[in-house]
Amino acid sequence: MPDVARDAIERLSRVVPDFPSPGITFRDLSPVFADGPALRSVIDALVAPFDGEFDAIAGMEARGFVLAAGAAYATGLGCVMIRKPGKLPRQVISEDYDLEYGSTSLEIHPDELAPGTRVLLVDDVLATGGTLAASCSLVERSGWSVAGISVILELRSLGGAKKLPGRRVNTLLTV
Repeated sequence: MPDVARDAIERLSRVVPDFPSPGITFRDLSPVFADGPALRSVIDALVAPFDGEFDAIAGMEARGFVLAAGAAYATGLGCVMIRKPGKLPRQVISEDYDLEYGSTSLEIHPDELAPGTRVLLVDDVLATGGTLAASCSLVERSGWSVAGISVILELRSLGGAKKLPGRRVNTLLTV
């Protein structure tokens, strides 16, 4: 199954230079999401290595929402959204972090799941690691545990995995 997903990612994804700013190479996975069989193979490959080890799935805004919702549906589990500031209506906790091209923060409702819930984090790209490191912090500050991290692409040259020491990370394709 991972080979089917990997083949679909390589075949369908697009490279967009200088987006969202000059010098940044954006890996566009929208064509993968738009292809039903490709999306299914990607979702299956994201969750398979952690089968039976998680109770809920969390996705980061915005492409992570697509993956988390698909994975939650496929596994029959719930989905938590980790959002940009000002998007969640109830009490939140926040985590600031740096991006490849700036800095921002993420927020979560800490009462969304029961204490001790094992959460699988899914996202599209592991680049500098800031988004996933901040998400891990939010999950743990909420009283839950990080069961693992699963991403479609890892941009190895940016060294993001170094910000996730001791974390189990599943990557479908490294570029």
